[in-house]
Amino acid sequence: MTLTSNQLHLKLQSIFSPEHLEVRNDSHLHQGHAGAPPGGGSHFTVIIVAKIFEGLSRIERHRLVYAAFDQEFSKGLHALKIIAKTPTEV
Repeated sequence: MTLTSNQLHLKLQSIFSPEHLEVRNDSHLHQGHAGAPPGGGSHFTVIIVAKIFEGLSRIERHRLVYAAFDQEFSKGLHALKIIAKTPTEV
């Protein structure tokens, strides 16, 4: 399964209703590395600003984002770089 930035963006949008969201496919930077499938769609950067992160530690925020992609991790998603902030942190 090859994932796209748009697929991840739509899922994050529907779950977190963020004020700001960027999803970048970084798979091309990891070609030939362990965990990088030939078709790409395995490594992404997520920048998300949402109220749901208020009062949560950095680790708790990351866990929420990772949990949103349980199925995708079992189907080829290998790595997410996550920057998760609250609206007051930007």
